[in-house]
Amino acid sequence: MKNLLVVCLVLFSSFTFGKSNEQTVVLISIDGFRHDYIEKHDAKNIAKLAQEGVRSEGLIPVYPSKTFPNHLSIITGRYPTNHGLVDNNFYDTERQQKYSMGDGLEDSSWITALPLWNLAEFQGVKAATFFWPESDARINGRTPSYFYHYSHPVPNRQRVEQIIDWLKLPEKARPRLVTGYFSVVDSMGHRFGPDSKQVKGAVQHIDELIGELWQRLQTEVDASVNLVLVSDHGMTPILAEKMIEVDDLNINSDLFTVVNAQTRLLIYAKENTSEEDTESLRQRLNQTTKHPFYVETGNALAQRNFVNSPRVPAIVLATDAPNSFATRPPEQRSDGGTHGYYGTRNMDGLFVATGSAFNQGQQIERFENIHIYPMMAELLGLQTLTEIDGRAEVLRPILEAN
Repeated sequence: MKNLLVVCLVLFSSFTFGKSNEQTVVLISIDGFRHDYIEKHDAKNIAKLAQEGVRSEGLIPVYPSKTFPNHLSIITGRYPTNHGLVDNNFYDTERQQKYSMGDGLEDSSWITALPLWNLAEFQGVKAATFFWPESDARINGRTPSYFYHYSHPVPNRQRVEQIIDWLKLPEKARPRLVTGYFSVVDSMGHRFGPDSKQVKGAVQHIDELIGELWQRLQTEVDASVNLVLVSDHGMTPILAEKMIEVDDLNINSDLFTVVNAQTRLLIYAKENTSEEDTESLRQRLNQTTKHPFYVETGNALAQRNFVNSPRVPAIVLATDAPNSFATRPPEQRSDGGTHGYYGTRNMDGLFVATGSAFNQGQQIERFENIHIYPMMAELLGLQTLTEIDGRAEVLRPILEAN
């Protein structure tokens, strides 16, 4: 991280800030908004924005299709093993510590890449964030100019009000990058499943707020603002009767640290665990026929860029919907929905972009979310300062002045 900061500051000190591109961008994440929810749950305002601007057939999440890895990939342009957050919860065998969602606030060294709001601030562009995961962490010694510490109770409408207030600030104080976050669609999806009336209600609630936000951006804000809507992943149904009891697997806790990621079981070898012990467990799990799970191969994980990190488990045990791993007793389990599976369209998220910087009425193929970062950097007139995995040429064709 020190090397990353040195590179950033050296380039920052030599960078010329004569911006020819003075675009303003509002990036909104609607957690758990599946790619087909616009039609499925009748999101009229988002549908109108999609028709007026650019919509993709889907936004492909990075592996694993979980909230924190994907939000960090969107905002850094890096795969999880490169930005550090390889799951919502995981273990680091070198640090011998567990990470849980939001731990970056107390220790930002968990995050090993440069977020877009830092890239902007290093180059004289003010940024503001409202609840984007880990946006309150002091990464490379910096936070956005404006941010909030995460808190569930903040009403969704207050988030819209704050975005408008930020963009109505005097020009010198006004951010040109704003990120916002809504969690209610994901929360209802987990509790009731993607086909439920509760998810439809959540989608329509957020759709109303997005319509209000776009209308106010055009009538109350002096700057020409582009709006980009994304989601981190989709959602698929799961069944209580298909949940796999983790304790049934009899994994030796003296030899292994186990993190239940619901759709996957992350099994880390402890410091004194031998390769023979690990291989023996792998073979035993591979031969188990009682439960519908499988051990991910090294080649499969390498193809998903999930390798070469002390945060990658020795064994990844995976399953497919509607199955999942459970530690709660059977009487506390219920049907619902989740994400984190691989290779299914139900995991695809949303991408819609509209505003003067984007083409009108364009539909594009699904793409990986790591490519949003370089596109946003170009819109804001920023020079990338560190290595990224995303490529600017992937989304350049959607820009009006490409």
